[in-house]
Amino acid sequence: MDMSAPPSQAWVVRYGVTRLLGEFVIRGPHIPVSRGTQVIVRSDRGTEWGEVLCAASESTREWLGIDKETGRILRLPTLDDERHKDRVAQLEVEEFNSCKQLIGEMSLQMQLVDTEHVFGGERIVFYYVSEQRIDFRELVKVLAKRHQSRIEMRQIGIRDEARLLADYGDCGKPVCCNTHLKEMPPVSMKMAKLQKATLDPSKISGRCGRLKCCLRYEYDTYEEHRKELPPIGATVVTKLGQGRVVAQELLAKKLMVAYEGQRTVLTDQKEIITVVGKKGLPAAVEREIEEEEAEEFMQSESSRPPRQQRPPRNPSENRNQPDR
Repeated sequence: MDMSAPPSQAWVVRYGVTRLLGEFVIRGPHIPVSRGTQVIVRSDRGTEWGEVLCAASESTREWLGIDKETGRILRLPTLDDERHKDRVAQLEVEEFNSCKQLIGEMSLQMQLVDTEHVFGGERIVFYYVSEQRIDFRELVKVLAKRHQSRIEMRQIGIRDEARLLADYGDCGKPVCCNTHLKEMPPVSMKMAKLQKATLDPSKISGRCGRLKCCLRYEYDTYEEHRKELPPIGATVVTKLGQGRVVAQELLAKKLMVAYEGQRTVLTDQKEIITVVGKKGLPAAVEREIEEEEAEEFMQSESSRPPRQQRPPRNPSENRNQPDR
């Protein structure tokens, strides 16, 4: 892709602690930007620090699900902006500690996760998790008076908490929810089972304690191959005779077939002459197995020790680093 400035001067920019994406335009004098350029933008939240990802187009608008621009690219960061960014990081630590103290004093049943001080100072966003509805009106009044800014309390889920705080996954790479994922897809035990993943919670759970998002990536391919192959329990005929399908190797498109005499042979899909009967396990039996495995997983998950809350962020930590 040609990353030189397009005639439209419209770019996709990532901004904010939750890594929001939007289309920002340049109006007025030309600003030289390309992929990875740090920029100061104006969004509906105020003045923010962002990173240019690519030139905007109709396809990026469709992918982002927007029909109009998000805001404007104001300028490239100056040395004063760099220094202000460090001050904002320090303020976020102080605001986090201040809010956490107030939550304890007011005995509110909520856990503070992170604080975002918008670069221009237009608002401060506090992210928290809670199992119940919280009346934080008094908390907001005290925080607004103390910090002289608009206060926004945003309740998030466990997976969103990992999106804010997690760093690296078991694969050794930055977690998907904090890098390229725009939305976190639903993941089920059925996906893990179909890919023959271990049901050990410590191996298929992400930093959020839920099933890993990556189990969703190849699921469609596995499901497509599964539909092409005779189901487990079906009777097939090959050059070795008639046998019963006892297992599937989906990615290799092969079947484990049990013949008469208890012989079990790994058979390629192309070697199947005909399928005598496609009747597999009854749907009720499959559901029962899935429910039992899901229950076993949740019991194992509940026995794990609780996750440690992340300490206040180091002001020198840069959350706008490009993806590795």
